[in-house]
Amino acid sequence: MNKLFCKKFLFTCFAIANVLFAFAQSNTNDVSNYQQVNTYANPVLPGDHPDPTLLKVGSDFYHCGSSFHFTPYLPIYHSKDLVHWELISRVVPPSKGAFVTDRPSGGIWQGAITYFYGSYWIYFSANGQHFCKANSPYGPWSDATEVKTNPVTGNLGYDNAIFVDDDGKAYMVIKNGQKVNRLQALGKDGQLTDTVINLDWINAKLQYSWAEGPVMCKRNGYYFYFPAGDVSGGQYVLRTKELTSDSTKWERLGDFFKPITDPTVGFRRPNHISAPLQLEDGTWWTIGQSYEKYDGDDWSGKGRQTSLYPVTWEGDRPWGMAPTTQPIIKPNLPQSGILWRSVHTDYFEKDTLDLCWHFLSKKYVDHYSLTARKGWIRLTPDSNRTSIVQKETDHYYTAVTKVDLNANDAATKAGIYLSNGNQKVVVELYTGFENGKKIILKLDSAVRIADNNFGSIVWLKLERYEHNLTAYFSGDGIKWISLGESINAAKLDKEQPNWNSWVGTSLGLFTEGRPADFDFFVCKDGFSPLPAAGYSNYYGIKKVDQGSNKVVTTSSHNGGWLMISGVEFSKKSPAAVEIIASANAAGKFEIWLDDLKNGKLIATIPVTETGGDNNWKAFSKSIKNIAGHHDVFIKFPAGKESGQYVKSIRFLQ
Repeated sequence: MNKLFCKKFLFTCFAIANVLFAFAQSNTNDVSNYQQVNTYANPVLPGDHPDPTLLKVGSDFYHCGSSFHFTPYLPIYHSKDLVHWELISRVVPPSKGAFVTDRPSGGIWQGAITYFYGSYWIYFSANGQHFCKANSPYGPWSDATEVKTNPVTGNLGYDNAIFVDDDGKAYMVIKNGQKVNRLQALGKDGQLTDTVINLDWINAKLQYSWAEGPVMCKRNGYYFYFPAGDVSGGQYVLRTKELTSDSTKWERLGDFFKPITDPTVGFRRPNHISAPLQLEDGTWWTIGQSYEKYDGDDWSGKGRQTSLYPVTWEGDRPWGMAPTTQPIIKPNLPQSGILWRSVHTDYFEKDTLDLCWHFLSKKYVDHYSLTARKGWIRLTPDSNRTSIVQKETDHYYTAVTKVDLNANDAATKAGIYLSNGNQKVVVELYTGFENGKKIILKLDSAVRIADNNFGSIVWLKLERYEHNLTAYFSGDGIKWISLGESINAAKLDKEQPNWNSWVGTSLGLFTEGRPADFDFFVCKDGFSPLPAAGYSNYYGIKKVDQGSNKVVTTSSHNGGWLMISGVEFSKKSPAAVEIIASANAAGKFEIWLDDLKNGKLIATIPVTETGGDNNWKAFSKSIKNIAGHHDVFIKFPAGKESGQYVKSIRFLQ
């Protein structure tokens, strides 16, 4: 046994032991997990992030996937830890996308980001296979170049991937229809070269339904090929020692993901994974998409959300961790200061539109201005409507805007806008006109309406509590008037024909009839109650039903914590923070910003016994010198399990 073999063997043993230790840790009462953020909960890219691809270059990670008709196309995300992601560029501007179909279910598919021959590349399908190239994932990106094919290679299809071998040679992993699966090398010009490796036998008898979105990785001399079953779920794996068309040299290993044991998990059938990759500590990871459904509740309308999965090895057989709602130990990577992915706030103070925004049609792209009124965005409708939107990321939020519109006819309206993927289900909260100036919330035949006595400038607030939408309006942004009882938006959130045309719900601003000015857009208003049940990450706590509300309590005597992502305090520091809690025993809650170790402790709130689980009381603490956009942590006290309950948190002016 030579020294090189011994080193490889020991490294492999260490890697496996490290992964097993990490997973075991997540199921114990290790006190450090309660005191700091060692874990994450899926999805790490909430909202519509379909067909994810993942690239590691040095200590940086990049994600791209299908953008469909949302333009500018192909948003690229960056991460340092695989958990927190920031949007850094968009590859194809609408001005360079004349060849892209502009309709739901059309647009750009695939978005395979890769690095080879000293450059970054994005390969994608849009009326053919194309690529763009850059020296940096931040851009600028080259104009799209069509990938040439020939009768031997055949139609290049869609949802292809790029595999780079150990020697640096790149291959396109080609998929077309149900039965065409092929490999072909790429030259330094990005075009196909060499001969075709024909793998059509993989799905000749429809063993995997579609065998689509295939990706590849390499380990211990084996090539691993991962096809997805179809859009609704199923992920499989094959392996070989050599890249060959000979089916006898390949082994079908079966399912990639371990069977689900968590009955509460909402993301049940992940697929379209990225090629698994290895970190410096020997652990392996992948990301994959799935629709959200659980306990009879359907959130398919949010699109295919992306989760992070550890990969373990049984010898040379890979397994993806079974989907779970439970916390998972994070990759052993340094923190970067990037916040959890959520809808962004915008005060429209820049001369260029923030990357967070996209358009539902190319015709909307030239119908906005950031210079016509400094510090505002002006939307100018075409013959119908203009909107700017973002991918909706949460089940709980309060969206707020300030709009200036002189509505004097029924065709004129402007405000907050929600549209599902196929743009057949729309929610509008707007200032408009109907026998006088009105504030109106509308979803199909469900309408809430009130007189607008404030004139042209009005604040609008849309509160989402799971499927229920409640609207408010104001003349000063401080005193709010309710439009009445909530509207149920389950129709917006559930599965529609053709999976909502493949994309999820978008949230933002719109105008019809005439131009409207918007001073800002906030999604999670920190000055409105933030339900504790709307957390994005957690440890040692659980949701419980109390009446019509979901509230949060500890699940362990060691305490616990929850994190609400993307809370906006605006430009003015809050004077105090308040929680609505009930308690069977006294305790202290800590409120942190951004992290429990490297973040900022802004308040410790004493809580007294309230006389029962459902006896709610407001507890508050003065704070100062905070502003901006933050992830907010509530740290529960250690002690008797289920001793304290929290309904909501908000910040006071």
